[in-house]
Amino acid sequence: MDFGKVAEEELPAVDFTLPADGAFTENILGGQRAADLSLYVGCAKWGRKEWVGMIYPEKTKEARFLDEYVKHFNSIELNAVFYNMPKKEQISAWRDKAVAEGKDFKFCPKFTRSISHIRRLKNADDDTSRYLESIYEFGPYLGPAFLQLSDNFGPKNLDVLSEYLDKLPRDLSVFVEVRHPDWFKDPESRRAFFELLNRSGKGAIITDASGRRDCVHMELSTPEAFIRFVGNGLHPTDFERIDAWVERLAEWVDRGLRSIYFFLHQHDEKDTPILAEYSIRKLNEKLGTQLKYPAFVKKQTLCFKLPQGLIVFL
Repeated sequence: MDFGKVAEEELPAVDFTLPADGAFTENILGGQRAADLSLYVGCAKWGRKEWVGMIYPEKTKEARFLDEYVKHFNSIELNAVFYNMPKKEQISAWRDKAVAEGKDFKFCPKFTRSISHIRRLKNADDDTSRYLESIYEFGPYLGPAFLQLSDNFGPKNLDVLSEYLDKLPRDLSVFVEVRHPDWFKDPESRRAFFELLNRSGKGAIITDASGRRDCVHMELSTPEAFIRFVGNGLHPTDFERIDAWVERLAEWVDRGLRSIYFFLHQHDEKDTPILAEYSIRKLNEKLGTQLKYPAFVKKQTLCFKLPQGLIVFL
């Protein structure tokens, strides 16, 4: 994932402080902890050869990567269906891997780019129908679908987005990510966007990337959080940033947040399971949850210096 990437030498100059909660978040969260909290933490893909010998057993073949992935995580941000329209048979095969593991697993499929980036939501009814028919094959393993709009899909397209969202099934959980800077820079466009999501019952994705701090908008349009966290190769700031997210999410949970989807990305995904394990441990400690940690084939040792002291984790 190259979105928001900055050179490593530039990282010390980035202000990673999480902004204050937005106005919509203040209104959405009612001040009382929900009886049940759903917590899902995962990665963006399962097909990384570098994970063989890390979390996948030695000599695991690519065809069995998903079989192994579902043993370690309870969700995945499914980017694979972005590039090609998913086929029902493929979705069924992926679902069966989660069924075989017998756990509460959620696939969170990205809308296919023919809908979001090529047709730009216009005249996309047929493609959307095909997409929905396929992803519904996940059955109870279907998590929120996420609609990522292109960098040049700006506020002038608000009516197009509104019309498209209104056509989607009301019972389909959807989160939306916008990237055009004007959605955040212009106060009226910002208000109109989050108001639309709130009115239509759709969630707002928060993407935490080093070079696009405007996308860390801290607005919730529903009492659910969908965080796309983009790390920098296990740079020390990655862990400080996760710590800050854990604190903020705990505050939101105490005020009524019902669901958390926290997906780990890196510009090079080879070490993402390490970042995911750290995230799950911190979230479990803070929230009192008992999400399973990824199990490493070999002991992983990281040791580095942070401002507040030495961190070592295995």
